[in-house]
Amino acid sequence: MTRMTLISTHLLLGIAILITSFLVAESAAWAADADASAATAKVLRSEELPNAPGKSLTIVLVQYAPGGQSPKHHHAGSVLAYVLSGAIRSQVSEQGPAKVYQAGESFFEPPGSEHLVSANASSTEPASLLAIFVAETDAELTTVDE
Repeated sequence: MTRMTLISTHLLLGIAILITSFLVAESAAWAADADASAATAKVLRSEELPNAPGKSLTIVLVQYAPGGQSPKHHHAGSVLAYVLSGAIRSQVSEQGPAKVYQAGESFFEPPGSEHLVSANASSTEPASLLAIFVAETDAELTTVDE
């Protein structure tokens, strides 16, 4: 590994740690005011991808109150979810039974899959995740299924 690569890797890791610390603190403050059955989503950033015309990369912060959940839904494009705090119970149609993901773990939702379970695994602690989407620019990122 070259010195420049090592410096770049450490810089990116440091930035990721700072962002995660900020988001965990924001998540804890949010949880005090949240509706117990709710999950909220906030777009943090969206950028068109110059190497993939017509596609965008979008980062969404999803926060769950204790016991909070989302209804069944599906997403445009591909989604990589990274758990920031707490524990998230998730079941994606293409990946078998529900699984609990702890802070620091991630899961992938392939295009066309249905998110059958998306919930805070705790009834007493808040939880949050980053959802990183690669989808058509201006697509509706999440659609609730009836």
